[in-house]
Amino acid sequence: MIVYLNVAAHLPALAQQNPLAPAVYCPNGQDSFGRIAYTQYTFQQLNEASDYFAAQLTNFGVRRGMRTVLMVPPGLEFFTLTFALFKMGAVPVIVDPGMGVRNLGKCLAEAEPAAFIGIPKAHLARRFLGWARRTLQINITVGRPRLSRYQLARVPESVLGRFEQPTPFPIAEVEANETAAILFTSGSTGVAKGAVYTHAMFTAQLESLRSLFDIQPGEIDLTTFPLFALFGPALGMTSVIPHMDATRPAKVDPEKIFQAIKNFGVTNLFGSPALLNRIGRAGEGVFLATVRRVISAGAPVPAAIIERIARMLPQGVQVFTPYGATEALPVAVIGSDEILAETRFATDKGAGVCVGWPAPGIDVRIIRISDDAIPAWDPALELPANQIGEITVKAPWASPAYFQRPDATRLAKIQDSDGSFWHRMGDIGYLDQRGRLWFCGRKSQRVVTKDRTLFTIQCEAVFNAHPAVFRSALVGVNRGGVVEPVLCVEREPDAKDVSETQLRDELLKFAAAFAHTSSIRTILFHPAFPVDIRHNAKIFREKLAEWAARRLK
Repeated sequence: MIVYLNVAAHLPALAQQNPLAPAVYCPNGQDSFGRIAYTQYTFQQLNEASDYFAAQLTNFGVRRGMRTVLMVPPGLEFFTLTFALFKMGAVPVIVDPGMGVRNLGKCLAEAEPAAFIGIPKAHLARRFLGWARRTLQINITVGRPRLSRYQLARVPESVLGRFEQPTPFPIAEVEANETAAILFTSGSTGVAKGAVYTHAMFTAQLESLRSLFDIQPGEIDLTTFPLFALFGPALGMTSVIPHMDATRPAKVDPEKIFQAIKNFGVTNLFGSPALLNRIGRAGEGVFLATVRRVISAGAPVPAAIIERIARMLPQGVQVFTPYGATEALPVAVIGSDEILAETRFATDKGAGVCVGWPAPGIDVRIIRISDDAIPAWDPALELPANQIGEITVKAPWASPAYFQRPDATRLAKIQDSDGSFWHRMGDIGYLDQRGRLWFCGRKSQRVVTKDRTLFTIQCEAVFNAHPAVFRSALVGVNRGGVVEPVLCVEREPDAKDVSETQLRDELLKFAAAFAHTSSIRTILFHPAFPVDIRHNAKIFREKLAEWAARRLK
C-alpha cells in the first residue's frame, strides 16, 4: 500500500509544535456586559477532543471508508468531528443545508451514507423526510434531546489540556487516491453534485493556498464560510467563527464583524462578495489595522465593493479574489492593486472580469465551446490568446470525479494520454497575451441568438457600471421561436432619484455603445434577484429567465 499523508495529520503535528496556541474560537452567548462571548480550543485541545470523538464514533460502529453525513452548525463540534472523521479514514459528506429540503434529500440519497451525525433538528428532518433511509445504519445525535440510537458524549474537561501524553487515536494510513470527503456543489447552475476529494487533493490544496497567499502559522483567520474555516487549523492559523448566520452572509451585522476583527487581531478575512458588500457599505471611518489580506470567492466581486474594502485596509494590504470551484480551487488569483489600477476599466467596457494569474502548479487551457463530452485530450482543442472558449484546468487539487454521477463526470473530465485528466470548469473565458485569465460567464448561461452568442458576465459589466445599478443579469427568452436577449436589473437601493424610464433609456444607450451588447433592447427591473444560499452572490439566471418570460407574454 502506498502511504500518503492523511489530511488530519496536520493537527497533531501543530498540537505538538504549539500546544497552547488557540486553534478555534466560536461564539457562545454573551458576557455580563452584553458583548459576544467566545469559547475556544487550543491546538492541543482540538487534537485531544478529536481523538476522543474518533474513539466514540469507532465504538458506535463508524469505520474507515464509511460515508458519514455531518449536519452540525459551525462550532467546536463541527471542527472536532471533521478532524475525528479524517483521522478515522471515514468520509464526511458535506451538504449545504441552505440548498432547500428537496435538493438536500436528493443529495443525501445520492451519497448513500451509512452514518448520520447531526444536531436534534437535523435528525427530526431526517426522520420526517426519510433522508437516506435506505442506506443509513448508524445515527448519532450531537446535543440534546437524544433523537437517535447513539448520542455523542461531550468531551470531559479532564481530557483537555493534559500535559502528560494521552494515548493518541491511531490516524488511518491512507492511499493518495483514497476518498477523504464528498463535498456537494452549490447547485447554482443545475443539480448539486458531490465532488470527490482525496487525501492527496486536500494536501495539495492546503499547500497551494499556503504558498499563494503566504499564510504563516500563528495568523488569525476570520472566516464566514464554514468549509473554508477548516483550512485554518490545518494551516496553523487560529480560526475565529463570527457571530452570524453562515447561510445568509448578505444579512450579516457589520458591527459584529468589525468587533471580531478588532478583538482578536484578525490577519486574514475570508468572505463572499455579498458579505464584503455589506461590511464595505458600513465601513465609513473603519480601519482594519491588523488585517494582512482579504480573500473573497464564490462569484465575481464588483470593483466598487473592492474599492470600499480597500479603503479600510492598511497600505499595501490587498483584497484577493481567487477564482475556482468546489471541484478545483484555487485556479487563479488577482489582487485589488491590479484590479483597481487596470482591469476594472476593461471590465466596464465588456472585456469580462480578470480573475488573474494561474496559481503555481496548475495548467490552464482554453478550448472550443462544446456541450458534448470530450473523451480524450487533443491539442487541437486549444484556442489562442484572447479567443473566448471554455476554461479547462489540470492540477493536483482538482477533484477526479462526481460521486455516483458517471454521466456528469464524463462531461466534466477529459482524459490525457499520461493518465492524468483535465477538468472542464463549465465557465467561459480567455487568456490574454500576458497569460492572465478572464472570466466571461457560465457556459450553461450563455445566450445564443440567431446572430451571435452573448456571454453573461461580459455583457452585464457594461450595465453594472451605471451608479444606479446594483447588479444585472442577462437571460435569453424564447419569443415566437426566436431567442431574445433580455437584461434583468436590480437597482441600487439608494438610487431613488432615477425613475425606471430614465434608467432604462440610459442603459439602452450603454448597450448601443458596444458591439456585444447592441442587440440587447429589452430591460426589465426585478426587486431582488434569486441567489445561491451558500454565498448569496451567484445569480440564479435560470429562474430569472422564467420570470422574464412570464413578464413578456
